[in-house]
Amino acid sequence: MHDWITPSWPAPANVKALFTTRSGGVSSGANGVYASLNLGAHVNDDPAHVIRNRALLRHHLPNEPKWLKQVHGNLPIWIDETEAETPQGDAVLSRTQGTVCAVMVADCLPVFLCDKAGVTVGIVHAGWRGLAGGIIEQSAAAMQSDCGQLMAWLGPAIGPDSFEVGSDVYDAFVQHDAQAAQAFKSSNGRGKKWLADIFLLARQRLNSCGVTEIYGGGVCTYSDPARFFSYRRDGETGRMAALIWLE
Repeated sequence: MHDWITPSWPAPANVKALFTTRSGGVSSGANGVYASLNLGAHVNDDPAHVIRNRALLRHHLPNEPKWLKQVHGNLPIWIDETEAETPQGDAVLSRTQGTVCAVMVADCLPVFLCDKAGVTVGIVHAGWRGLAGGIIEQSAAAMQSDCGQLMAWLGPAIGPDSFEVGSDVYDAFVQHDAQAAQAFKSSNGRGKKWLADIFLLARQRLNSCGVTEIYGGGVCTYSDPARFFSYRRDGETGRMAALIWLE
């Protein structure tokens, strides 16, 4: 049995979402680094295993997911309108029933978005660079809805006790908004280092553009190696998928 996560949020009934874990696949790799449901084709896993894993995932979805080439930027893609086979961006938006928006993560924060009318859905790949660059604000604006009519669910990501960053990351957020300092605490004994709360940073960015209904957050990928891949913890590792679609 797999232990995938279904977001707990009051989304419209036609909005469906899913977050995979390590369980349910066929991958292994040296010392089991990709075990077992690695969905990333860009890591060093056996390509045949990735194809099989994606086929296993497909059984739970209405269509094949629209995979991105993620670049830690701030560009949302209307996946229904692009002609690129593998679009480049860090957020996927759709208004088409059955189109599965997807991002892959292994510590970065997936931000699920939908409007209360159940017309538009999106999924954001929010690493610190994308967050600092405004990927959430860009995605919310692109949805062309009153942000008061949007809601968000924050999926698993590296937790605030494990996400050590340098002063460059601290400065990138605090220079944009002084309140971002609340999301950092000093990491003693390692020079000018900080522990960053990526969940709080995302909440602040969502609030800043008018999204107030925010759910989820707090599930740490780094601290649960049995359940989640973590790039920061393991270096060589697999990828999980965050998926959303309109039924």
